[in-house]
Formats: sequence, C-alpha cells, structure tokens
Amino acid sequence: MTTLVRIWWVTLGLLLAAVLSMTALSATARAAEWLPMVFPDADAVGEPLEAPPAVPVLRDGETVGYVFETNDIAPIPAYSGHPVNMRVGMDLEGRITGVEVLEHSEPIMLVGIPETVLDDFVGQYAGKSVRQKVRVGLSRQQREGYEQVDAVSGATVTVVVMGEGIMRSARRVARELGILVGGGPAEAATVRDELFEEASWEALLEEGAIGHLHLTRGEVDEAFVGTDAEGVEAAPEGREGETFIDLYVAHLNVPTVGRNLLGERQFEQLMAELGEGEHALAIMADGRYSFKGSGFVRGGIYDRIMIHHGGRTDQFHDADMRRLWGIEAEGAPRLPERDIFILREETRFDPGQAWELELLVRRQVGALDTEFAGFSTEVKVPERFLEIPEPPADALLEEDAQPLWVSVWEDRVMHIVVLGAGLGVLTFILLFQDWLARRPRLLHTLRYTFLVYTVVFIGWYALAQLSVVNILTFANALFTDFQWSTFLMDPMMFILWSFVAVTLLLWGRGVYCGWLCPFGAMQELISAVSLRLKVPQFELPFAVHERLWALKYIILLGLFAVSLQSLGQAEVYAEVEPFKTAVLLKFQREWGFVLYAVLLLVISAFNHKFYCRYVCPLGAGLAIPARIRLFDWLRRHKECGKPCQICAHECHIQAIHPDGRINPNECHYCLDCQITYHDDRKCPPMVVQRKKREKATRLSSKVAESRRIAATEVSADGS
Repeated sequence: MTTLVRIWWVTLGLLLAAVLSMTALSATARAAEWLPMVFPDADAVGEPLEAPPAVPVLRDGETVGYVFETNDIAPIPAYSGHPVNMRVGMDLEGRITGVEVLEHSEPIMLVGIPETVLDDFVGQYAGKSVRQKVRVGLSRQQREGYEQVDAVSGATVTVVVMGEGIMRSARRVARELGILVGGGPAEAATVRDELFEEASWEALLEEGAIGHLHLTRGEVDEAFVGTDAEGVEAAPEGREGETFIDLYVAHLNVPTVGRNLLGERQFEQLMAELGEGEHALAIMADGRYSFKGSGFVRGGIYDRIMIHHGGRTDQFHDADMRRLWGIEAEGAPRLPERDIFILREETRFDPGQAWELELLVRRQVGALDTEFAGFSTEVKVPERFLEIPEPPADALLEEDAQPLWVSVWEDRVMHIVVLGAGLGVLTFILLFQDWLARRPRLLHTLRYTFLVYTVVFIGWYALAQLSVVNILTFANALFTDFQWSTFLMDPMMFILWSFVAVTLLLWGRGVYCGWLCPFGAMQELISAVSLRLKVPQFELPFAVHERLWALKYIILLGLFAVSLQSLGQAEVYAEVEPFKTAVLLKFQREWGFVLYAVLLLVISAFNHKFYCRYVCPLGAGLAIPARIRLFDWLRRHKECGKPCQICAHECHIQAIHPDGRINPNECHYCLDCQITYHDDRKCPPMVVQRKKREKATRLSSKVAESRRIAATEVSADGS
C-alpha cells in the first residue's frame, strides 16, 4: 500500500509539473509572439531596468524601445476594485507601438462582453504619443485638444481606467527615461565651454569627474560562483588579491576634465572633430584584462563595454574609437590601455544625468558556450561644469496628478445635467404626491413619461442600471481597501446611488424599483400595454405570493456568501439579473441570456413585474436598509382592509395585505393607492365624505331657497 501511495504522489507531482511547465511555456510563447507585432525589427531584449521597471527592446544590440506592464507603474483600480494589467510597447520617440491585456477581474468582462472587445479597444492606442492628450470618448462631442478613442458599450468604467493606465504609465516611463519632459522632448544639459580650471588627477577623481572601477581576481571569480564558469580561469590560491583590471572613465567634453587629461592640443583636435550633440568618453585601464578585447574585428562592436544612460544602453563600433596618445594630468597613474570613444548624436546623451560604464567579463566554458559577469561604475559630471535648463511647465504631469474621476465627470457633463433634471422632476413628484394624486390624469402622464425616460436615457443611453453587483462590490470594498475614487469613476452610477440612498431613508425601496430601474420600467410599460389590450392576468393567492417574497432574499444571501469567498464568482452567479442583457448590452448577446431576459419580460405581460416581486436580489438588497426609513408618506383610512379591499385588489404588485397594511419592503411606490385614497367616487370613506358634503350642500341650498322665498313674500306684502 505504501508503494502504491508513493507511486500515486510521484505521478501526481509529475502531472502538476507538466501542467505548470506547459503554462509557463504558453506564457513565454505568447510574449514571444506579441513582441514582433509591436517591434517588427527587434531581435532581442535587454536586461530589465529597475527605474523605471521596463525592459529594453534591442535591434543589433541597440535599444529601439521599451516594454513595461501598467501594474508596475500606474496601477489604477477599475470597477472591480483591482487594476487591469496590460503590457505596453513604446519606442524611443514616445509612441505606443502596441498594447496587450494580460489580466483583469472586471465583472462586465467575466460574463457578457467578449475578450476580443478589450483587444480592439487597446488596439486604438497603437500609434498614440505620450505627448498627446488621449481620452475615452464618453460624450459625442470632441473635446478640444484631446485625441479621442472609442469606448466600449457596457464597460465604461473599465475602459476609462484601462486607457488612463496605458497613458499614465507610458508618460511616467517616458519621463524617467528622458523621452518626455513637460509637453515636449527632454532638454539636455549643456557643457559650460568657457569654464576651465587646472586640476590634478587626484582632484578630478575626488570630485567625481573621473569614474573608477577596480577589480581583483578574487572578486571576478566570486561573480561566476554558481555558474558553469565557476573555477574557469580562476586565480591560483594566494593570488586572489591581484588586480584583474584598474579602469577609469571620464567625460572629455567638459574643459576642466578633457583639457587637463588630454592637454591643450589633443583636446582642441578632439573638440573640432566632434559633431553637434556628440560626446567623447575616455576609457583608461591597467591590468590583466582588456576592456577592448583581442577578438574585435573591423566593422564590429566593442562587446566588453556598454554605456547605460537615460534608460538606454549604447555600445561602441570601430568608427567610434579614437586613440588617446597620452594622459597629461598631473599625478595620473600609468594606464597602458587608453582610448577615446564617441557617443553619437542619436544616442541623445545628457551630461546632466548620471551614467554608468558596464564592463563585461567573459569566460569560455565550452566550444560554443560563454558565461558573462557585469561590473559597473557610475559617473556624474559635477553640476558646476554644466548649464542645466529649468524643466518647463508640465501640463501632462498636472493632468496625471488630477484624479481620474474628475476628468470622467468633465467628459459627461451633459449626461449629468439630464440625469439631474430627471431626478429633480422625480423629487417634485414625491414631495407633491398628494396634490398630484388628486389629479390622476396628470400623475399618470408624468409616471409613464418618466418610465420611458428611465428605459431610454438612464438604461440604454447612460447605461446606469444598478445591480446587486454594486452592492457586493461595495461590501467587498469595506472589507478590503475602500476607495471612494473607485465609486466616483462612473458619475451616473454614483449620482443614482446617492439619490437612492436618500430616498431609502425618506420613502423606502419603492422609489428606485418603481421609478428608476430600467428593467423594472420595461416590465411596467409592458404590463400597462397588456392591461390596455385586456390580456388575461394571472395572480397567485396572497398566501403563496407572500411566501415567494422570501425567494429574492435567499438569492441575495447566496450571492453575498459566494462573494465573501470570490467576488468574481459571485458576479458570474449574479447573471440571475437580466439587467446586463436587456439594458447594458441591449440584447446583443448569446441566445441563452437573451432568451432568459425576454422570457421574464413576456411573463410580465401576464403577471405584473414577476421578476421584481420574486427573484430580484437588488430589490432585496434595497429593502433591508429601507426598513430604517424615517417617514410614512402613503396615507391610509381606518377603513382600509376592514372592510374595504379596493386598494388591495387594484395593487398590481400585491404589496397591500388583506388587513389594509402596505408592506414598504414590497411597495414600488406607483401611487395608484393614493389616487384611490383621494378618489371620492371610488374609495368608500371618501364616498361617504362626499355624500355628506353633498347632503350638507343640498340642505344649505334648501334653507337658502326657503329664506329667499320668505323674503320675497315679505317684500310683496309690504308693497
């Protein structure tokens, strides 16, 4: 048995290792396939940079661009509360060459919108420059000074965050690499040609104008420990402290450095030879290792030395080298290997930034295999030798510093105004409901007009359909890292939720469910047409109906329980709501989802708002906090329910109990019962009051008539 168990565990381990290796190979293959698409001429990638966290892309050993991930640089939480991670390619001019979506946990994308839509969206950023102001097109008007890309219907918050993540991370990388400063290209520091001071070798070394790298044989041997080259060409025992190389490097364009090292004549000849934007470096060394190497051939590259500057790496060709005939500085050591190397204009070398010389030590471990170890020294030209320009005002930097939700609200001003006007009308209706209830024709006109507005504008146009997913996301944020900025990302949803929160306290859940829910409004309008056409209605007995109320609360609790374990999984199960299909995606979806949504709408033609009454977890979620509402605005007579049942029979939502009580947890605030309450032709107590008034009016009329007759008779007798 023990042997069988061991065989089982070994087999399981091998299978797991195979799956993991296949996954890794798949990811590597995907990256390898993606790179040629965004950098067609690239043939290799360089060593990853630490600041910024980007990977150089090389062609013939020269950097042609960079690849980076947005989560490493500008992780902006999206609708789910987590950022969307994307891989971005950018060339040396600050142009985006391509974008690839790597990972996301957005609910709208998990079920509903295909992944290809995201690929198409990010594809719009190819060719965009970090110097452009790029915005996702939320409004139909083009904002002046902005480059607009098309949004994705139904995923507004997601794509806005993705677009901002692409541009913000690209700008930050471009700034740190010197590609972008302010609104235009980086302005490099310039050398002060008029400043010259006599200085010795030691003085230049102490001031940092000369970089120094000293390696012993033992230090180099340690760098190869753990590699295939460990022990190859190692120092004999006792000789680990011997010098491997003693290397110095200096920027010769600075007169105090170049004139002191080269002497007057050699310095003038060199400066005359240099073109505009070119810089000369002196590399000098002594020791057993050559920084040039013996394998160099004409037309080749000096592969043992590299210059790292401004986020890029450059190597020297044979045409970039000049002989350094002698070192004239006082106190200079004997350095038999010494040469001058030219950094050409296209390298955009900035003497105002620190730069590094990296020396690669090579060891042969086989006929074709080689191991390398790199050693660096940093050089920073003293600022007193330079003219360093003031950085220009950075409009793009200010834009990045501005919270993202602010720009989103600016883009949707018209949406906000129209929604605000609609909510203002609804507030008027709620505050003056008694006055309107006495004018049923006006109230019905306002109500059905508002329901059309809810379906067309709030639902299909503004895509502001609330969902139980919003409640789960909010609850999840409270348990994790709550950020208001996440909820401010969609102004329509934020304003609507704020209004709903106020109305829950004042009127209860019915204001949203009866007036502001697009899918609920669809059912209401279908039901109204059905009643006009005298379509048969099927109502459940009140005892059964009352027990079915609990179903939506059970669904809500189930979704909440799943969300505690996995919000993403709960968002998938939240498809019990047809809102995404009927409202956000306008029925443009797989047939199963469309069939489900259409079936619910068809049922509403025979049973008023069946889904809202028995299934909707959002309605259940709103009913729970609505229990603390502050006022009871719906008027009742003491006769309601005992014996009068008119309102209970006319309530299509069946929110009125047989005893006359209105259940505020189920009421959709249609105000039909209030119209009946004030109707002195239908409501028995009001009918009685009307008859009393009419009787009193008749009696008053008779008394007045009697008095008039008596007065007439008296007048006749007197005459």
